[in-house]
Amino acid sequence: MRFRVLTPLVLTALAAAWALTSPLRAQEVSLDVQTAKPIKGVIELFTSQGCSSCPPADALLKTLSDDPSIIALSLPVDYWNYLGWKDTFGSPRNSERQRNYARNRGDGEIFTPQAIVNGVAHVNGGSKAAIQQAIDDTMKMGGPMQVPVRFWQERNTLNFALGGETPGHSPREATIWLGVVQMTGAVQIKEGENAGKTLTYTNIVRELTPIGIWKGMPMKVQLPRAAMMQADVQKLVVLVQEGRSGPIIGATMAGLW
Repeated sequence: MRFRVLTPLVLTALAAAWALTSPLRAQEVSLDVQTAKPIKGVIELFTSQGCSSCPPADALLKTLSDDPSIIALSLPVDYWNYLGWKDTFGSPRNSERQRNYARNRGDGEIFTPQAIVNGVAHVNGGSKAAIQQAIDDTMKMGGPMQVPVRFWQERNTLNFALGGETPGHSPREATIWLGVVQMTGAVQIKEGENAGKTLTYTNIVRELTPIGIWKGMPMKVQLPRAAMMQADVQKLVVLVQEGRSGPIIGATMAGLW
């Protein structure tokens, strides 16, 4: 597996993560650690400040983020920058992730606003009904509740515990993705299709990086809290995803403060 070149800040954190990623022994950490309500839906909204049809989807994502059973993430892309406005949150890595989903599905469909639900279904990100239907459909296959992911802070350490394989399921591997998330951001758009508007974004993914491989056994990941602190970042998200662009089988999001 080939990983991307990362910023020094993230490299520092990931070095510690790899050093402290280990199989989880029952006597070491219990998976009954306090956690949020089980996650039924992980929504990745691929959006752009240069897309005139995206603001309603961005507003809907804010509403969906209020549901504790949903992890709602904004992944701004950069491929609409040529329209006259450079997306201030846009990232080529988000664009690459969207393309990888399309390749994995085999349909090649890439657009904004596009919502990927639980790593499987793709729908119009502005349709609440379509997103809810996608959550219901993907939950029939297990969804992100298959692998429990627990988070807790201990002094200056961030701890993640991942559960084992679902009983009766054949062995599989999954990528553990770590994301740093800015809770909100308002942008005054001066050019392009949304010129003159002030747009607000929710749970903006500033970095999403693979930090390990889950192989069906309970395991623990530890990160130094200080290494993850950066301006505007208030949350971490962990996604357990088959392959690099397959179904999301485990997830959690937690605050750094």
